[in-house]
Amino acid sequence: MNEVAGLELPTQENFQTDLRSLFRGAIHVALELVLEDVMSEMVGAKKWQRQAQRVDSRNGTYLRRLITSMGAIDVQVPRAREIGSAGSAMFRRYKRRTQDVDDAIVSAYVHGASTRDMGQITETLMGEHVGRSTVSRVTKSLGAKVEELRKAPIVGPIPYLFLDATFLDARWARTVENVSALVAYGVGLEGHRQLLAITIGSEESEASWSELLTQLTERGLSGVQLVVADDHAGLTKAVRRHLPEVQLQRCTVHLQRNVVGKAPQRLRARLAGEVWKVFQAPSKAEARRRMEQLAAGLGKQVPEAMECLRNGFEAATQFYAFPKEHWHRIRSTNGLERLHGEIKRRINAIGAFPDRASALRLITAVALNVTSIWADRRYLDMSLLKGPIIAEAA
Repeated sequence: MNEVAGLELPTQENFQTDLRSLFRGAIHVALELVLEDVMSEMVGAKKWQRQAQRVDSRNGTYLRRLITSMGAIDVQVPRAREIGSAGSAMFRRYKRRTQDVDDAIVSAYVHGASTRDMGQITETLMGEHVGRSTVSRVTKSLGAKVEELRKAPIVGPIPYLFLDATFLDARWARTVENVSALVAYGVGLEGHRQLLAITIGSEESEASWSELLTQLTERGLSGVQLVVADDHAGLTKAVRRHLPEVQLQRCTVHLQRNVVGKAPQRLRARLAGEVWKVFQAPSKAEARRRMEQLAAGLGKQVPEAMECLRNGFEAATQFYAFPKEHWHRIRSTNGLERLHGEIKRRINAIGAFPDRASALRLITAVALNVTSIWADRRYLDMSLLKGPIIAEAA
């Protein structure tokens, strides 16, 4: 009785360690059994079996370490004299990890883990340290996502096209340069947002935006009625070149920031509120009246800010020509805020990218992860939109 009372119950940590060891042993046995069956099929006979149809003879085994989700496992891989090893039929050449481990590395990398952090993560979870070079090689698989997005056909009209850019540091020609990530998404006739393209440009220029718009048109972009973007000279020229008949809506949020930036610090909060009231007006005529009212009051103290507002007013009020229910969605590029926030978070964790290709791979993966919920949520009721394309679709 005293002996039973003196027994120490296993802790949760001990239980998990024993369970992991049990699973690792089961995987080890299963792998070696499968490898033995593969080798028997390759040589035409089981081990120690004499068969007339034998095509080769065995030549011992070699040790292969494989990292699994349960930890590292050392497997005895049988081989034949002429055909080679059974491992070549099951594992890619030089493969040292199971696919689920590589998938986990890619997922952790996309969600914020740096290449330096990954070694600690894999050592904690699987008992095996994975180096930075290994992580870099594994994450190159993200290149397939880049190509998939770049070549995916655009099906159906895209009445609303949103264009925006964010900036990052990447090594280019042996020096770190600030480059632009150009992002395009649209709203189709079903009312869902769609991520359409991401490219890396040397700068936010007409050439860079033109390259992105060329890619979109070649993939089938059609039916655009409104482009929503910031007031950038290169972007405007590129849109006018590729989509000459389309209206261009200047982002009201960016315009508000530009206007407020031309006012003294003590007046900025008040001016921002007044400018926003202009674009909250129920009609374009009322918006113009509010702008003139602002100019007659607070605007007298900030003439440079009022000039900026007047110059941008027409471009920023194109949304009034579209259904009222759509105004709050199409007057700014705020629909990309969360996406840009996630991209910035990952950029901050990395610092400077080793090259532009690695930057494009990660940004595309982050964007696809963030926008994966878009297909389940209707962004706009597109039945309210009028026009020949909408009528034809109906």
